[in-house]
Amino acid sequence: MGFISCTSFPTVNSRIPSTHFFKQSTLASSSSLKFALIRDYKPNFSLFLTTCSTMATPIQASSSSTIGETSAGLKAQSQVSIGANDLLIVGPGVLGRLVAEQWREEYPDCQILGQTVTTNHHDELEKLGIKPCLKGTEFDGKFSYVIFCAPPSQSPDYAAELRMAASKWNGEGSFLFTSSSAPFDCFDNGECNEDSPVVPLGKSPRTDVLLSAEKVVLENLSIMFLLNFLYTETRGAHTYWLSKETVDARPDHILNLIHYEDAASLAVAIMKKKAGGRIFLGCDNHPLSRQEVMDLMDQSGKFDKKFKGFTSTSGPLGKKLNNSWTRAEIGWEPKYPSFAQFLGVSK
Repeated sequence: MGFISCTSFPTVNSRIPSTHFFKQSTLASSSSLKFALIRDYKPNFSLFLTTCSTMATPIQASSSSTIGETSAGLKAQSQVSIGANDLLIVGPGVLGRLVAEQWREEYPDCQILGQTVTTNHHDELEKLGIKPCLKGTEFDGKFSYVIFCAPPSQSPDYAAELRMAASKWNGEGSFLFTSSSAPFDCFDNGECNEDSPVVPLGKSPRTDVLLSAEKVVLENLSIMFLLNFLYTETRGAHTYWLSKETVDARPDHILNLIHYEDAASLAVAIMKKKAGGRIFLGCDNHPLSRQEVMDLMDQSGKFDKKFKGFTSTSGPLGKKLNNSWTRAEIGWEPKYPSFAQFLGVSK
């Protein structure tokens, strides 16, 4: 889904890869280094500082995937050449497709490939100008820009999926992993930013999956982009809650919102920045409770159904994310500053 410092590297902050910055003994004896390592470290080699070559590299493709494999699709891939600004999207769903649209605005002559598990949506991707390829497709060349948008639910070994995607990146440009803010160790509606602590490994199967995957990303000096409540007018948890009318969840749980278009524009801006080995947050800096979200929907008058309410009074609370550092570092502001403004409701 979507970009943290702790008091103890070995047991808490698995997001910091020791081998790329300092010896582990140094990290263990100086927790004050924390995320300054990721924010301030500038590699003294070409991993992120070399300008991509404009020479296209001819590639051949083959696939070990047997899921939805078609000879026609593989044959089409064999004709692909990788250019300096070409983009590989692993998991081209709603966010990935918007990233593709905005990336093409930046680089009109680029080609964009979308890696999928099946061929079910290949026709849709082709209509959007995205060349589909199956998971397991291998190329002789590599991409300068790769974004990983696939959710953990699609794989029993999410970290392995990240390694496979990273193997298609040439170390120039950017590799961007969209993850979730779930690993932040805050469940009392407290405040969090890019440097906040994460939960220890072993605390939750869900966060373990994300932390293990994120470790792979940071070990490769790639970039993490943390997201939470993605929405459009017709897509998101709010529309699901509206369809159910009543939901067994506590109404005061805080959410952090960002419109899909804004998430895509920030992802593109981060990739263009080539800020390797860093963590960024995607949110609108206007956190809302679940109840406030549904109240705003009702006030907007844009929805025919009426939400009846949340029925639980127990369970963990959320967190209030602030991405002021991300905005300053990237030079980005959202198109939709808040959910209320998106709906046309003053707040």
